[in-house]
Amino acid sequence: MIEKLQQDVNALLDIYNKNNPVQQAKKFDLEKVKLTINQMADYIIQNKEEAEAFKNWMEEHQFYTSPASTRFHGNWDSGLCVHSLMVCVQALKFAAVVLADFKQSPLGQQTSDFDYTAEDVFVSTIAHDFCKAGSYKVEFRNTKDINGNWTKKAVFKTREEIRNLGHGNESVLNLLECMPGFIKRRNVLEAVSRHMGFSDLSDLEKINYSNFLQNPLVLLIQLADQSAANWWDC
Repeated sequence: MIEKLQQDVNALLDIYNKNNPVQQAKKFDLEKVKLTINQMADYIIQNKEEAEAFKNWMEEHQFYTSPASTRFHGNWDSGLCVHSLMVCVQALKFAAVVLADFKQSPLGQQTSDFDYTAEDVFVSTIAHDFCKAGSYKVEFRNTKDINGNWTKKAVFKTREEIRNLGHGNESVLNLLECMPGFIKRRNVLEAVSRHMGFSDLSDLEKINYSNFLQNPLVLLIQLADQSAANWWDC
């Protein structure tokens, strides 16, 4: 299991390294970002019809042009796809180590229910913020420049008409829209739904949140998301 995971991880990282799509947060080649994600999808997603649907969904829903946030990481044009790719890369780097450690734990020795593949890692990381695609608009705010002169500054705002069932849960719905076969991939759905930790949960959902932390893919995606945003500024 770990050996196969590491082989596939290495193959996906080879695709990323060969294309070199992102040098730093705002220094990236958008066409190479798109090429890298598509090549990774073609390599690792087993259901080829769903792989095509996955790629088409991103093209059709402004995934490659949207920001990743209004004020924080990736708050610039195409920040969403750059952030998602960097979360994927971080998760791939950590994937084998995290799973190996989990399998040595008391829980991991008792069950194989929470094993994950490189396909699980790739899909959950690229899709974890699908809810943000097409969710922002540009507004202009009056602000002073360094000389004290008033100027209009473009800022991103969330569109008021957006109906959202919650950050992670909405991304799960978007994923299932293009990849319905993942309806039975519980570990992936949990990882996407709970990637924000406590910050995106209702009071009722918080009651059993600790149960989701038994799933190592949940923790892997949380770690990758935070490290991409805070270490790599993406």
